[in-house]
Amino acid sequence: RARRVVHFLSRVLVRIFFAVPPFWRQRVEGLGRIDRRRPYVIVVNHNTVIDIPALYYLPLNFRWVSKSKVPFFGQFLFLHGDICIDRGRAAEAMEQLLREGRMWIARGASVAVFPEGTRSKDGEIHRFKAGAFTLAKEAGADILPVVLDGTKSLIGPKGLFDWRNRITIRVLPPVPAGEVASADTHELMRRVHDYMCAALADIRNNR
Repeated sequence: RARRVVHFLSRVLVRIFFAVPPFWRQRVEGLGRIDRRRPYVIVVNHNTVIDIPALYYLPLNFRWVSKSKVPFFGQFLFLHGDICIDRGRAAEAMEQLLREGRMWIARGASVAVFPEGTRSKDGEIHRFKAGAFTLAKEAGADILPVVLDGTKSLIGPKGLFDWRNRITIRVLPPVPAGEVASADTHELMRRVHDYMCAALADIRNNR
């Protein structure tokens, strides 16, 4: 019901994808902050389609919230059981996110959301939308912020790979469900946004 086997196979494919180029490097920080027994609402910054496989380095079973049409990965997301929404219909998309998100969390799976709603064109973290935070409130789940760096530079402007690229995945301390429930949604969004921005700046300063 939680599609754990499908998710495990996805993780295997991702490890193969990143292992083939001999000079690609992936650094994962903060895994000790994850309780593998708990479902989370994962919020992660969004730069490129490579963000999707990069997050599979987390030792969690999760479903993605994604737009319904994603190049190359679209059918993969569908088979994986992810929540594919039509962003052009905001009210319906929010209803679907909350309905299916609560279902997966009840089954013990986490839900991963790009809170910016779209890719960042400049690599910075932009304004968040409320969907992930509303889901965490309604589902009684912790929020797990994750910051990615290096996925945008993996593929150059001419579509060529940088064969010496390094991706950093940093897991930040979770926001407990009790704190999520009691906080004002927009204040919570601002606080998590600022925290992730500070973490991204720290990653870049310590490359």
